[in-house]
Amino acid sequence: MTGYSDRINHALAFAAKHHDQQVRKGTKLPYVTHPANVAVILTRYQRDESTVVAGILHDVIEDCVRDGWTRAMLEARIGEKFGEDVLTAVLSVTKRNVDDTGAELDRDERNADYLARLGAADERARWVCAADKLHNASSIIADLRRTVAPESVWSRFAAGQAGTVAYYRNVFDRLVALGFTAPIMDELRSTVEALELHA
Repeated sequence: MTGYSDRINHALAFAAKHHDQQVRKGTKLPYVTHPANVAVILTRYQRDESTVVAGILHDVIEDCVRDGWTRAMLEARIGEKFGEDVLTAVLSVTKRNVDDTGAELDRDERNADYLARLGAADERARWVCAADKLHNASSIIADLRRTVAPESVWSRFAAGQAGTVAYYRNVFDRLVALGFTAPIMDELRSTVEALELHA
């Protein structure tokens, strides 16, 4: 079973550096708690070290193009420090702002592009995708259970309540359609179904 390693510790430090000052939507929680929880989920399912590292780094390229860091620079750093296998997985689960022709994508187009690119993603990337969505959906449910004002939770998301719930269902269904039958899918299914009960 994967546990602590210098490489995992290095990935956590790298993620903490690049997500510094970022918080989870609508909360005061440091953003790095999310990739750390994704790593915990992947470790619980006994994924290998490279998958856990990719889980820790999965949002760096998408969310940390700032403070003098370009996308190309972040890609190069991840590849150099953590290996091409990790970089490939991270890129597979990174939403793009532009398509292959350079055309800008709006939110719905970014989501559709993400779902389409899962078709070419390897097993490692699909595990990261599932763990990412599992933690995010579980966090939404936990926040909904703690509040008397559900709209305060749903208002964090540009897609609103219906669009957010539909997105998680679409990711789950896409993974199923791709034949991804890993054990995590049972937990993701039940979590998506629980989220739908709040819709």
